[in-house]
Amino acid sequence: MPIYLDNAATTRLDDEVIEAILPYMREHFGNPSSIHSYGRVTRAAIEKSRKSIASLLNAAPAEIFFTSGGTEANNMALTRTIVDLGITHAITAPTEHHAVLHTLEVLAHDGRIKLSIVNLDEKGSVDLNHLEELLSNNSRSLVSLMHANNEIATRIPLKTIAEMVKKHNGIFHTDTVQTMGHYALDLNEIPIDFLSCAAHKFHGPKGVGFIYIRSGTGIQPFIYGGAQERNMRGGTENLYGIIGLAKALEIAYRDLHEHETHIKGLKNYMISRLNEVIPGVSYNGDISDDSLYTVLNVSFPPSSVGDMLLFSLDINGIAVSGGSACSSGSNVGSHVLQALNTDPTRANVRFSFSKYNTKEEIEFTINKLQEIFQPAVLV
Repeated sequence: MPIYLDNAATTRLDDEVIEAILPYMREHFGNPSSIHSYGRVTRAAIEKSRKSIASLLNAAPAEIFFTSGGTEANNMALTRTIVDLGITHAITAPTEHHAVLHTLEVLAHDGRIKLSIVNLDEKGSVDLNHLEELLSNNSRSLVSLMHANNEIATRIPLKTIAEMVKKHNGIFHTDTVQTMGHYALDLNEIPIDFLSCAAHKFHGPKGVGFIYIRSGTGIQPFIYGGAQERNMRGGTENLYGIIGLAKALEIAYRDLHEHETHIKGLKNYMISRLNEVIPGVSYNGDISDDSLYTVLNVSFPPSSVGDMLLFSLDINGIAVSGGSACSSGSNVGSHVLQALNTDPTRANVRFSFSKYNTKEEIEFTINKLQEIFQPAVLV
């Protein structure tokens, strides 16, 4: 049976999520903007989903706006903040997702902002002293830093950075696409202004997410064309996606500690076994208990099999990634690993885990890796 270890790219739909969605595909099909009974049923379902998500995050329902996913949420937060609030300086990291990096680079190219890139250490952790310096030298900055990196698992100290930004009268946006549903977040305790989420990273449907916008922020719509989402996002709502998103997050929070324990165990077991069977193996980013427990980026020693490693694993029924799947079709290497100045002669593979993975699958993968590298010529 194929082994799926690319859960940072997307996850399998939970059966409970499918069951929650089906009635809205078969029976409750009304347009949520319609005033008749068909529309009222679906409108009620959307608002129930919004309240459920807000309750889990300790936010107000009026602060949750549904989007097509994390990319739209990131673009909305960054673009509207800069355009509507008169922000002229932004700070980010070179390892951010391209939905953040490219958006800010375009805004800088167009002359709307000056863009500063914060320093990182060898594991991709933010240099807090440099961040403080950038904030001190630039009043009212927009800071966008992801909660955990999708390729190297390095997490930021979220509350510390959020409070630092507030101290300097800045605006803080965080991309939580990889951490939502894997860590409990209390938005009443952490001064975050904008937060981005995508359902398909925690066993929900693709093509749906949300943006959290702290009350009183005062930005304008990103997409025009209708009064949906309280005039903040035009377009008929993705009803099935929203129902699935809320159910997936409910399940994630319900089983949070159980799944964290299980997945951490798989990751730590894989690290231990790799250290035993692959001489010279190392890891990109952070592999400590503070790292994102769903992701492990492995750096294999230079060898004759390195260039074909992803294909060799795929042939053996093991699905993994060499970097972010969001850039599929591109032959450009990982910008994250380039930012860390990793050795280009080593093969880098991202293994990412979910609640559906087993220890037996990890052991099978380790054995296949051992077979691949044993006859290989180290270079």
